Amino acid sequence: MKYISFSIAVAISLAGCQTTSSKSEQSLANVPVNSTSETLAQTATPIDISHALSGDTAAPSKVTDDEHQLSDKALTEQDVWHRIRSQFTFHIPENRRLVAQRNWYAKNQRYLDRVANRAQPYMHYIVEQLEAANIPMEIALLPIVESAFDPFAYSHGRASGMWQFVPGTGTRFGMKQNWWYDGRRDIIASTQGAIKYLKYLNKFFDGDWLLALAAYNSGEGRVRRAMRNNARKNIPTDFWSLDLPKETRAYVPKLLALADIVKRPSHFNISLQPIENKSVISAIDIGSQIDLAKAAELADMTLEELQHLNPGFNRWATAPKGPHYLVIPNEKADNFKQKLANLSKQDRLAWQRYRIKQGDSLGTIAQKFNTEIGVIKQANNIRGTQIRAGKHLLIPVAAQSLDSYTLSKAQRLAKKQNYRRGSEKITYTVKSGDNFWDISRKYKVNYRQLAKWNGMSPRDPLKLGQKLVIWRNSKTTKLEQKPVEQAIVRNITYKVRRGDSFARIADKFNVTISDIERWNRLNRKKYLQPGQLLKLSVDVTNAI
Repeated sequence: MKYISFSIAVAISLAGCQTTSSKSEQSLANVPVNSTSETLAQTATPIDISHALSGDTAAPSKVTDDEHQLSDKALTEQDVWHRIRSQFTFHIPENRRLVAQRNWYAKNQRYLDRVANRAQPYMHYIVEQLEAANIPMEIALLPIVESAFDPFAYSHGRASGMWQFVPGTGTRFGMKQNWWYDGRRDIIASTQGAIKYLKYLNKFFDGDWLLALAAYNSGEGRVRRAMRNNARKNIPTDFWSLDLPKETRAYVPKLLALADIVKRPSHFNISLQPIENKSVISAIDIGSQIDLAKAAELADMTLEELQHLNPGFNRWATAPKGPHYLVIPNEKADNFKQKLANLSKQDRLAWQRYRIKQGDSLGTIAQKFNTEIGVIKQANNIRGTQIRAGKHLLIPVAAQSLDSYTLSKAQRLAKKQNYRRGSEKITYTVKSGDNFWDISRKYKVNYRQLAKWNGMSPRDPLKLGQKLVIWRNSKTTKLEQKPVEQAIVRNITYKVRRGDSFARIADKFNVTISDIERWNRLNRKKYLQPGQLLKLSVDVTNAI
């Protein structure tokens, strides 16, 4: 396997690498990767991955800019915050809009601590990319305004990722989006896309960075129209004079306020958690698709740690058609590369032999095994869509139970949907013609909240058969509730089959994985073996 070494000297744009051809992805070798607002975040609680990055679980001590008794050069070499502030160029005006935003940040030290902790794996990489692209260093703080450095953030306007790209703009600037992968969340692809977009906007507005930033938030068309309206009235067309949406009017002041705080934190009684000014992560060329659980094992990381550094992957494996790289902590990179080179192609994924049943289609089989039709066709050399009952297919399946991939799209959605927001939880199946507004009226809930409960934007399209969760405070008393059908519980012994997992067995018998673990004194992190016998207590009125 090819190890991708990252340095400024070989930095180029990655957006061109986000194609389906493996040849173009080889140019990833030239892309450097160095150290790591409220939205509708589709994410698990942020985890501390410091021990995965460095092996040191001790929390970094906080220091202010004037606590160091070192030269400016030494400070810049030691802490990325000093490197950032030493390159600031924007003028910071003392106007009401900016001061209001600065006061909020200055009063929320804990928020800034959380942001710095999230930024730690990514900030050094972002700084080096901005330097290479000759973009103002204030832009390094833009992910704080956009997402609080949460790569899983999802906004009410359908924007996703650390840099908050909507689907169309993401595609326009090189971020692939499909069932397996969303480049808007990929740290590398989204950063390169943000650089491309910001350079385009800066050129569009003749080098005015404040107008470019306003357009990043609300679109170049809206900003240009506001400028033309002012010009017709013979009034200034600078950012501070434009009639823009409320969010955009606050957006640029937020960035400038953050820059002022980072420039002189002690003046505002703020301390910034230090972020070492060195590379802590690398991207490894993996060549082809691999199960994320297998990759985590090779990297000596937990699955959650690996997913946290590679948030672009939606499912249990990397995307079949790429990008074929994984972000790995530097100190684990060499060992991972060596183990990966010794791994056979067949062992990259787990496989199950499936006998085609009458009425099966490639679509139903793909849905059953949580994969794509194209993957099944490729694995079995199928050209068309015709399959024959009685024949067998080899299906790539997750190496662990699906709920083990805690930061996958499905598991993040499940956590969001199950978060209690009322006394009554209703599961609604989307029918033809449904929309958020009509469903919200039927159940007397806010349509924006309805979308948020389901990890969506109100503008997202609903799909036929999609399951939505509705939370409300029930007024139904116990006497008014309908009687529940009496359960008929039977103790059975189940023989594990090839391809079985805790999740599949739990789903088949309508029990929980925790139940299976408790009844059999097992741990879901251990693989089940074909022929293994499991004790189950099953309600035969509900079992599939």
